[in-house]
Amino acid sequence: MRGLSIASRTWQRQPRPSFLFRLQSHRTLSSQAHAFGPSQPPLLEETIGENFARIVSQNGDRPAVISREQARRSTYYELDKESNILARGLQSLGVKKGDRVCVSLGNNIEFATLTYALFKLGAILVPLNPAFTANQIAAAFNVLSATHLIIGAETNLPYKPPRSNISILESLVPNLKGTTVESEHIQSLRHVILLDNTNGRVDVSPYRALTPFSSLTHDSDTSAVKPSSTLSNRDIINIQFTSGTTSMPKAACLSHRAILNNGNQIGDRMLLTSQDIVCCPPPLFHCFGCILGYMATATHGSAIVFPSEAFHPEKALRAVQEEKCTALYGVPTMFLAELELIANGTVKYEGFQYLRTGIAAGTSIPAELMRKLHKTLNLTELTICYGMTETSPVSVMTTTDDPIEKRINTVGRLMPHVEVKVVDPLDHSQVLEIGERGELAVSGYLLMEKYWGKPEKTMEVLYPDKDGKMWMHTGDEACMDAEGYVSITGRIKDLIIRGGENIHPLEIESCLLGHDGIRDASIVAIKDEKYGETVAAFVRVHANAEGQAVDIEGVRQFVRDRLSHHLVPKYVFFVDEYPVTASGKVQKFKLREEGERLVKEIKARDGNS
Repeated sequence: MRGLSIASRTWQRQPRPSFLFRLQSHRTLSSQAHAFGPSQPPLLEETIGENFARIVSQNGDRPAVISREQARRSTYYELDKESNILARGLQSLGVKKGDRVCVSLGNNIEFATLTYALFKLGAILVPLNPAFTANQIAAAFNVLSATHLIIGAETNLPYKPPRSNISILESLVPNLKGTTVESEHIQSLRHVILLDNTNGRVDVSPYRALTPFSSLTHDSDTSAVKPSSTLSNRDIINIQFTSGTTSMPKAACLSHRAILNNGNQIGDRMLLTSQDIVCCPPPLFHCFGCILGYMATATHGSAIVFPSEAFHPEKALRAVQEEKCTALYGVPTMFLAELELIANGTVKYEGFQYLRTGIAAGTSIPAELMRKLHKTLNLTELTICYGMTETSPVSVMTTTDDPIEKRINTVGRLMPHVEVKVVDPLDHSQVLEIGERGELAVSGYLLMEKYWGKPEKTMEVLYPDKDGKMWMHTGDEACMDAEGYVSITGRIKDLIIRGGENIHPLEIESCLLGHDGIRDASIVAIKDEKYGETVAAFVRVHANAEGQAVDIEGVRQFVRDRLSHHLVPKYVFFVDEYPVTASGKVQKFKLREEGERLVKEIKARDGNS
C-alpha cells in the first residue's frame, strides 16, 4: 500500500509561525546526560481564563469544538458565551474557587464547555474515568473531599454498548427519588448534576435529587463571570488521577501555569495555527485529551474534533476524512486499530491527504509503527511526546522537521524551560554519561504541586537535589545523545534481566511489528529457574493474517533471524486483547501475572519439563 506524498496535496499550506524555540539551541552539560530546553519564548504568566479571552478576541468566528456524535459545533465566541452561562449556573449551586468538581463524561461538547466554566470560576476540574465503578467514584471523592459530581446518564466505553449510570448513582445516593442529595458513602457531596445523553433510552425524570445539566444553561446573561475570589496562575486548577500501569492511582495536582504553558508549547511544536483541524480520539478525562488535545488547540485557535464519546477506530478515521483533519492523535493501540481497518478494507484508503501532523504518545512508540503511520496515514510530520501526568504532562517532544531517524528512534528534545538528567536508578545524585541508560528526572515549571492528600507518596518521587532544585523522578529508563535527544527504553521495572543481561522489551516489540501477520506484540518478563527471568511475548495477529506463519515457532524464528539469540521469546502466547489503562497503556503487570499462570499450567501439563 502506497502512502500519499507531500506533492499530492492540492491545498495551499498556511504560513507557519516562526517560533523562537526553533532557533534556540538545546544545551547539554559536557559529557553528562543533563540538558536544558530553550529559554524562549517566555512562559505565559496568565490564568487559563485570561488566555482564553485573548484567543476568543482573535479567533471568535473560528470553529473551536466539533462533536461528531452529537452533530454539534461551537465557534470560539460561542464556546466563550456558553461557558460563561454554565459557570453562572454552577455558581448558583455553590461552586466556588478551590472546590473539587468531579466530571465523569465522554468526549462531548458539554465536557468542553464545562472545562472553561470551571477554569473561569477557579474551581478544580477533576476528570474521572467514565468506566469507574461506584466504589471508585466514592474513593475519588473521599480522597479529595470533592463537592459536586457531573455525570452522564449513560456511559459510552470503547467497543461496548452504552451503560446506564442510574444503578451507580443509586449506590452513591440511595434516595435518588427524594429532593436532596444525601450520601453515607460521600459526606462531602452536595450536588449530582446529570447530563441526559441517552436519547430517551433511560427515563431520568423520577430522580428528583439530581440536578439536570440543562437547568444550568438557561441564563440569558453571557457576560464574563466573576469568581468568588481573585485567581492566580499558580492556583491548582486540575487534578488528574494517574492512569499508570499499576493498580493504585494517585491524584496529581496541576496549576493554570503548568497546563496552559504545556499545552501552548505542544501546539508550537506541532506548528498549529487557526487553520488546523485536530482529530482527538484520546479521552478528555486523561492528560492526552485534556492538555495535548484541548489545551494545545485552544491556545492556537485551532479546531478540535471529537469523533465519538469513547474511542472508536472507524469513527476516528471517518472524522479525519469528512472534516479534512490536518492532525490525528493516538496511543499505539489506537493507531494499530485504525491501520487494521484500512488494511482489511473496512475504511477506504482515501481522504487522508490533508493530514500532516499529530501526536503519538502514551507509551514507547515502536519504530515499525512510526513507519506505517508515515506511509499509510500521510503523517509525515507526526510528533512524538514523552511525559507523565505529574509533569503536566509533556517534558520531551520531537519537532515536525526533526530528522526521520530522530523521530523514529527518540522522543525528541526538551520543551522550553524544562531541565532533565539521566541518573543512576540506585543513586539519584549520580548523573550518568551521554549514551548511558538510567532513570530520567525532570525539573521546571511543569512539575505537579503534589499528590493530593499523600505527602509520603509525593516525597517518594518529587524531592530537591543538593542545591534545593525540585526534581520529578519518573521511573522511566532513558538515555540521551550528544544533541540532547532523549530515547525512552522502557519502564525500569519492565526491564527483563536474563542471566545478568538487561533486555529491553521495546527492541523485541518493534522487531515483531515488522512481521506481516502480527498486529501487535507486548513483551514481559517471566520467572525462570535457570536465568532468573526470561522473555515472554503476548502476540495479537491480524484477523486475515497471510504470508508468514504466525505460530509459536514462526514468531521465535522471526526474532531469531533478526536479533540476538537471548532476545528470542521462550514463551509465546496469542491473545485477542491486552489489559489496558484508561489512556490505552498496556498493563504489563497483568500480562506478567497471566504469563506466570500459563507457564504453571504448561509445566503441570508437561511434567515440569
